[in-house]
Amino acid sequence: MTLQTPLPAAPPRAAPPCAASGAPAPALPVIEVEGLAKHFQMHHLGQRLDAFAGIGFTLMPGQFLLLTGPNGAGKSTLLRTLYRSYLPQAGHVWLNTAEGRIDLARAADVDVALLRRREIGFVTQFLIARPRVAAEDLVAEPLRLAGAAAPEALETARAALAEFGVKRELWAAYPSTFSGGEQQKVNLARALILPQRLLLLDEPTASLDAGARAALLRRLAALKAQGVAMIGVFHHPGDVAGLIDAELNLDSRETRDVAQ
Repeated sequence: MTLQTPLPAAPPRAAPPCAASGAPAPALPVIEVEGLAKHFQMHHLGQRLDAFAGIGFTLMPGQFLLLTGPNGAGKSTLLRTLYRSYLPQAGHVWLNTAEGRIDLARAADVDVALLRRREIGFVTQFLIARPRVAAEDLVAEPLRLAGAAAPEALETARAALAEFGVKRELWAAYPSTFSGGEQQKVNLARALILPQRLLLLDEPTASLDAGARAALLRRLAALKAQGVAMIGVFHHPGDVAGLIDAELNLDSRETRDVAQ
């Protein structure tokens, strides 16, 4: 079954004038998913585990799509397939990039790696911290890789750590020694420090205290206002209720608009 249900129109970012008329060019979708399917072959059991099939939706700039469904419905698997950690068995994931339209389902690994640096962000509840790298350096790294000067990147990283409630005395410490909640704050600060066109969120509020959840909500609202498209899985959807434009239930494969 194919679902191709557009989400409600979101206010587009300013577009350059058309050469002929001088009018703004229409905003393009950030991502268009068509007939996406994923399964896992469990060779030791001689069985196939179907994650999802026939998934389709279109996401415009500044829109937020919430993935819902019971445990095991394939929500996290869908996010990882969109991020191309998993290869789908069928379907297309069209991403409109600065270089043109590309199908993430079939793109070369080198192109996927480049797009992850430039246009696609992924936030999980887990931080895999490199040994002997300070929290502030870890958070500043995406800015440095994007060309920011080291002092400027470090200053912005410290501000992000402070926003999420990481204690100042921990900024120069190694996150591998932090508690799970503090590691998640560092993870969020790093993942959200450089705005991307598409942001995938996999249970980002897990292990967070109330202050950090509020900081995350403020940051997501600011990114949405900037035109960042978001697809998320939240254990407590009420945390982001005011940001959600539509829901995709992976159990019923139905997409519905959410009244704002």
